[in-house]
Amino acid sequence: MQLCNNCGHFSVKKDNPLYCPNCESRISQRIHHSLQKTFAFLITATIFIIPANLYPITYFLKNNVLYPDSIFSGILSLIDSGMVSIAIIVFIASIIVPFFKILALAVIALCVHFQHNLSPQKQLWAFKLVEIIGKWSILDLFVISIMVAVFDKGQMLSVYPGFAATSFTIVVLTTLFAAHSFDTRLIWDLTLNHDQSKQ
Repeated sequence: MQLCNNCGHFSVKKDNPLYCPNCESRISQRIHHSLQKTFAFLITATIFIIPANLYPITYFLKNNVLYPDSIFSGILSLIDSGMVSIAIIVFIASIIVPFFKILALAVIALCVHFQHNLSPQKQLWAFKLVEIIGKWSILDLFVISIMVAVFDKGQMLSVYPGFAATSFTIVVLTTLFAAHSFDTRLIWDLTLNHDQSKQ
């Protein structure tokens, strides 16, 4: 028996091992050690999201003096300059989205690990949302870098990346890898086992 990653339909391998007879989507192979890989990437992302938000993401060199700018200070500077809409975009892209991805993936992975019978439809919906957002995740760092770099601080001589820029890049990449490593068929496996236990 094999389980479709998209619709959860069971089929016999000898019938058609490549495509689901229900939704006709391609059936991929199982991801070995999927849960362990997902947890490893999530733990890494959780560790690095702290310095990504606390430490300077850029340093501006003006008159031989370095002016550090963190994500929060950059957002506050944008608000003070009257660019509230841009500040909201940066806040969502750089703070809300990474935290949401980590939290959503952690909840799904923990439900599978502890065999908590949370609605598989809700879990898959959350996972698909993370996947959709994840395709644009690399823009988070781009938006922050551009917005902070172009912010008017007078005559700028140089701009240097801070430790937070590296940390934020690691967060973006590890959340992408965590989503890619997670096998959603584990959600349906749990549901199947729960239904069989009732019989």
